[in-house]
Amino acid sequence: MRTILLSLVLGSIAGIIDIIPMLIQKLDKYATGSAFVQWVVLGFIITHVNIPGLQTGWLKGLIVAVLMSLPIVIIVAKTEVKSVGIILAMSAVLGSVVGYVSTKII
Repeated sequence: MRTILLSLVLGSIAGIIDIIPMLIQKLDKYATGSAFVQWVVLGFIITHVNIPGLQTGWLKGLIVAVLMSLPIVIIVAKTEVKSVGIILAMSAVLGSVVGYVSTKII
């Protein structure tokens, strides 16, 4: 139970970091909520997934976060092409951090 709770807290922290620029720009509340929920779920997934042959936590987080952001990138690319790079960069950075931290505290 402790591991599940810590993974959700870690995802929530990443979610807050991700949505701060969205809140500042006053973006759509549904997009902001979706981004936050995605990171809560990613915190759980990155912490608990096991990729055979991959022992590095930050790399696991990077791979999972970028792959999980691809459906969102496809939807966003239709109307906001400049946001695609930002989404992928945030996914790579936050995913790497979540993966690294999850291997250290969990």
